[in-house]
Amino acid sequence: MNYEPLKLDNQLCFALYACSREITKLYKPALDKLGITYTQYISLLVLWEKDNITVKEMGKKLHLDSGTLTPLLKKLECMELVNRTRDTVDERKVFVKLTQKGIELKEMAIEIPNRILCSTGLTLQSAELLKENITSLLLSLTPSYNSK
Repeated sequence: MNYEPLKLDNQLCFALYACSREITKLYKPALDKLGITYTQYISLLVLWEKDNITVKEMGKKLHLDSGTLTPLLKKLECMELVNRTRDTVDERKVFVKLTQKGIELKEMAIEIPNRILCSTGLTLQSAELLKENITSLLLSLTPSYNSK
């Protein structure tokens, strides 16, 4: 029997998982200074790009279910970075909006992406190509995400 396919070093999933963990570690010092976690950071990235969106829209963008996203948003609300409000017409819809403090945090985070890129040792061009390939893989694995 050929067990070569079962070797850890031959697993795409493990390479992606381990790389993701290492990249996330690179963010920790910068995010610690802001008092936020990586998951809180990517949630804020969504809102910095488009504020006042529904929890459902955020979940879709972040590939997170409401069971994961709701406690995260509660924490961001306790930190006074976001406000959540129910739609007056359809109470099932909950909107997430940045507070002034959340908006101001954007300025403090502006240099993080460049610092992370420098920490990887990748050129901008190779990082963009890698991101493009990973995004293409992600979209092929989540076709419903592609149909916004």
